[in-house]
Amino acid sequence: MLDDTSRALINRLQDDLPMDSRPFAAVGRELGLSEDEVITRIAEMKEAGAITRFGPFFDAAAMGGAFCLCAMEVPQARFEEVMTKVNAHPEVAHNYERDHALSMWFVLATETPEGIVDTAARIEQETGIPVFCFPKLQEFFIGFRVNA
Repeated sequence: MLDDTSRALINRLQDDLPMDSRPFAAVGRELGLSEDEVITRIAEMKEAGAITRFGPFFDAAAMGGAFCLCAMEVPQARFEEVMTKVNAHPEVAHNYERDHALSMWFVLATETPEGIVDTAARIEQETGIPVFCFPKLQEFFIGFRVNA
């Protein structure tokens, strides 16, 4: 499904993007592609399912904010309803269903550490279901990288 150029692009995009006003042009120069070709290939690979997400990762804590893993015990009959309410909050970074008593897991990313408590409380009030917060105690950088 992927040609050698797309594989090289995936491998390159897993490294830091150049600090440049046109980072896709800079990456393209490295790989012998135009800026438009880089952008088009990323879109095509995403549409084909070869990549599921492409975007920045912001360290909220380094910017004075906070991240927190949260979970809820959501009855299956209410899952879609609760998911819609939870996902309506801009602080929700991602949300996953799990085959577990705590069936909904999501990450809150807020501008301040207090924002975690405030957002969790709003979600509890809107859904009537407790939000269990699991704050990060220690950070580990695993350097996950997949060769395409």
